[in-house]
Formats: sequence, structure tokens, C-alpha cells
Amino acid sequence: MKGWILYKTAQNSLSPDAYEIHRLIETAGKKGIDIEVVSPDLFDLLVTREDRKSILLNGEVVPLPDFLLPRMGAGTSYFGMAVIRHLEKLGVYIVNSAQSIDTVKDKLYSQQILAGHNIPVPRTMLGKYPIDDTLVEKYLKFPLVVKTLSGSMGKGIFLCENKLQFNDLMGLIHVTSPKLNIILQEFIKSSHGKDLRVFVVGGRPIACIERKSSDNNFKANYSRGGQVSRFSMTPEVKWLATETARLFGLDIAGIDLLFDGKHFRVCEANSSPGFKGIESCCDIDIADEIYNFIKIRLGRFED
Repeated sequence: MKGWILYKTAQNSLSPDAYEIHRLIETAGKKGIDIEVVSPDLFDLLVTREDRKSILLNGEVVPLPDFLLPRMGAGTSYFGMAVIRHLEKLGVYIVNSAQSIDTVKDKLYSQQILAGHNIPVPRTMLGKYPIDDTLVEKYLKFPLVVKTLSGSMGKGIFLCENKLQFNDLMGLIHVTSPKLNIILQEFIKSSHGKDLRVFVVGGRPIACIERKSSDNNFKANYSRGGQVSRFSMTPEVKWLATETARLFGLDIAGIDLLFDGKHFRVCEANSSPGFKGIESCCDIDIADEIYNFIKIRLGRFED
């Protein structure tokens, strides 16, 4: 079985810090899967009726893989998405699909989908300039969270403690990036500096960790130094993670949940979730689980 991993850099340029990519390469070798890491800039796309000759890798027509595993998440560029869609059109199995990646990239749209299906989420408002801070305070109150529409690993997320901080940040955004799209979100106090990450594969929650900030920051991402520990999933946690992944059509997902008293709210979903933190504290091989799922989906488990 042959697969491509679509990543921001090609295999010969991988950073040692690309933990998940190195794990996927290592595990593929153990399972007899021929895996290659490719980046969008290695491709050329043609619009032609001769489908098989419509995509080139390094300028040449090459055998297509059995599957493509996109690993760029919120950083997926327009051209990267075009490559994914083109390979879908040619019949390559994509994990996750272009539509699901595009959906979760847009944090407002994904929140609209969840709220429309009665999934508990933080109250959210689309930011526009000029900002009516009185309206914001009325419906969201302070403190509140400001997010860019697309971002990951805790980037592009800010906590405004009061109206003064909020107006200063809005003024800075207007001056430096007037076309930046942002959302404003209710701050869930009971989840300050902590959250849950649930890893879902094929509609099944396979691992869950609690992430805690190590510096009293309101963000708890492992990628920015947060501490992680295994968390025993309750039926509520399992259902929220499973249903969120299903609504977004994600075969592989990292679902982030906020603590809300004794219950939880869905913060966001990730189409290319990291798993270094999960593997550091849970007895599970995420890369192996991913490949087992792909083999089952392709009817190749006997390989």
C-alpha cells in the first residue's frame, strides 16, 4: 500500500521538530506501507479531460498513491487545498477530505454548524470594524476571547480582560491588519488555563488528555509548553467528541473541549491534530491507529 503525506515541506527538508511526520514515517515502515512526504509546491495541476495526466509531481506523471494524509490543518493554503481536491477527483482516498478541512479552518462557520445541531459551544460573535464595545459587553461580557478565523496551536488567540484592553487591541488590528477577520468569544472562566483534547479516529474516541498551562496563561496548548495528563473519558466527553467529528466529516480529528462547571463545551476541531502530547502520557500508538483505520477503510487490512 502506498501513501502520500501532504505537508508544508517535502521529506528531504523535514525539521527534527516535525514529531508527527517522523512518527508516521517510522510506523509506515514497520507496517509495510510505502509512504512519501510531499509538499504542495512539488505539484503542477492541469485542467484536462485526460484525468490521469492532469497532476504532475516534480514535473512528471507518477503512479498515484492509495491514500493521501494531509497534515497542514489550518495552515492549508489555497494551492494545497487545490491539490487535495484534485487527488479526490482522481479517486485517491483522502484522510481528511477537502470539505472537512475547509470547514474546520473557518472557526465561525464551524461554530455555526455546532450551534445549529445543539452542541454546547461558547457564545460567539463575528468581529467587524468599527467595534460597538457596548454591544460586545452586553452579549459576551468581559473578559472575552478574540480569535482570528483561522489559526492553530494557540496562535491568533487573545484574552481581553476589560473594555480598555479590548479597544486597544481592536485599534491595533485596525491599523496593522484592517482586513483581518476575527471572532469574539465568551470566556469560560472554569476552563481558564486548562482544556481537554480528544483524539478521534474513524468515529471512535481513542485517547483523551487534559492540558494545563504551565505559566498561568489562559491557553493550555501542549505546543506552547502546557502540561498534559491522561483523562478518563466520560460518556459526555465521548459523545461530544464523536458527534463533533461526525458533523464535520472528520475521519481523524482532535476535538478540544472546555470545562464548563461539571460539563463541557466544544471549543474547536482540528483536522490535522498533533499527538506528541497524547503519546507522551497515554499508552497508545496514534500513528498505528491511523494506519489501521486507513487499511480497514481501503479493505487492505490483510496487507
